[in-house]
Amino acid sequence: MKRSAFFISDGTGITAENLGHSLLSQFGSIEFEHITIPYVDSQEKAHEAVAQINKAAVNDGNPPVVFETIVDQDIRTVISRCKGFTLDIFSTFVHPLEKELQTSSSYTVGQSHSIVDESSYKIRIEAVHYALDNDDGARTRQYPEADIILTGVSRCGKTPTCLYLALQFGIKAANYPLTEDDMDDLKLPKVLNEHKHKLFGLTIDPIRLTAIRSERKANTKYATARQCEMEVRAAQAIFNKVNIPYMDATDLSIEEISTRILAQTGIERRLQG
Repeated sequence: MKRSAFFISDGTGITAENLGHSLLSQFGSIEFEHITIPYVDSQEKAHEAVAQINKAAVNDGNPPVVFETIVDQDIRTVISRCKGFTLDIFSTFVHPLEKELQTSSSYTVGQSHSIVDESSYKIRIEAVHYALDNDDGARTRQYPEADIILTGVSRCGKTPTCLYLALQFGIKAANYPLTEDDMDDLKLPKVLNEHKHKLFGLTIDPIRLTAIRSERKANTKYATARQCEMEVRAAQAIFNKVNIPYMDATDLSIEEISTRILAQTGIERRLQG
């Protein structure tokens, strides 16, 4: 079965997407086509969105699922008249909160994604710059500033995890790739020894690693099943030998890897996501 899923917002649409994707992921038997329509901040744009939703309803033969986070009541009313199954996220949650907190919402468009706290914004940007500057063992002299240093074989997910930790939580995360030379004597590289307390390892299924590396550098020793198997086993042996905590990232999303790392290490989030 195929259904269209619309994410409608008077802002970026990120909130509608995040909640909508989480809910729809529970229905794996259905294939959803995701369509995001951000900045629907006028009735004219709302009518255009409704026309797009109604067209999808005709083409699919089923009503689209519509997640919307719109502040303005008049615009929400227009959207509610579409030929879709509409979930009004704003009124569903804000109105009960107003009642419980005994105060009115500010009804401000885009409030959750605006720069309302300069210090938090600065933390986020600095953490992202740090992750980029310290990717792939680039600037090991900056490791004293790191909250965490991810290590593991090449292409096991270190870089995207560092960037997510920085962007979402303000964590200064560096990463260092273990190479074949590092694995010869099953010892940590010298540059990592003094920062052992900050290390966290990522490992991956060798078959999955072979597939990933083959997309990047096909028909090379780097991408062979034998090489991937050797590197993964050696990296795990190092982790076990020097007592570095690690996890298998094969079937985990970047979000899952990041939050599991924070839960396992106890590193304090500088931002609350």
